[in-house]
Amino acid sequence: PHMAARAVLAPGLARLQAEHPRIAVELVCSDTLVDIVQDGFDAGVRFGERLQADMVALPVGAPQAFTVVGAPGYLAAHGTPAAPPDLAQHRCIQLRFGSGALYRWQFTRAGRTVDVRTDGAVTVNDSAAALALAEAGLGLAYVYEAQARPALQTGRLRAVLSDWMPPPEHFFLYYPSARMKSAALSALVDAVRATAERPAAE
Repeated sequence: PHMAARAVLAPGLARLQAEHPRIAVELVCSDTLVDIVQDGFDAGVRFGERLQADMVALPVGAPQAFTVVGAPGYLAAHGTPAAPPDLAQHRCIQLRFGSGALYRWQFTRAGRTVDVRTDGAVTVNDSAAALALAEAGLGLAYVYEAQARPALQTGRLRAVLSDWMPPPEHFFLYYPSARMKSAALSALVDAVRATAERPAAE
């Protein structure tokens, strides 16, 4: 995913290139679920609930939280949703995967998970675009909290439904257990884990 490339892989790749300058890496960003074996990739990064059982998976980076955000002007005009069913009365910026499926917004309350189908006039295929459109007042967006944090801190966006958001999730770096791990892949795994585990103060 694009967010994994920015938050997890970019620091790891910088370390890898510094320590092993002869290793060449091709990084493909896609929010579509990819079969890394069928498509010829050495490894992938995704959230844990989507991992196949025959993969070696290592949690990397800080857990990623999600948030629903809207611009102050939009919320003043349309109200603030208090619970997921209220989203039926709102313009929600849709996110479409490469498979063609629309993302169903996920919420959790009292141990129960609810997937909500939202509606809206604008559909994008990138969460950064959804965030920009929300900031422009076009509706509500379901995005990574880390992406939205600068706009939330300055008041350009406000978070809604905070009590309904699912717990943060780790990205996992994964690769096939049946395939012998190459020296280059071992070096990549070590570099990503080393940068992901580094304390924030460093």
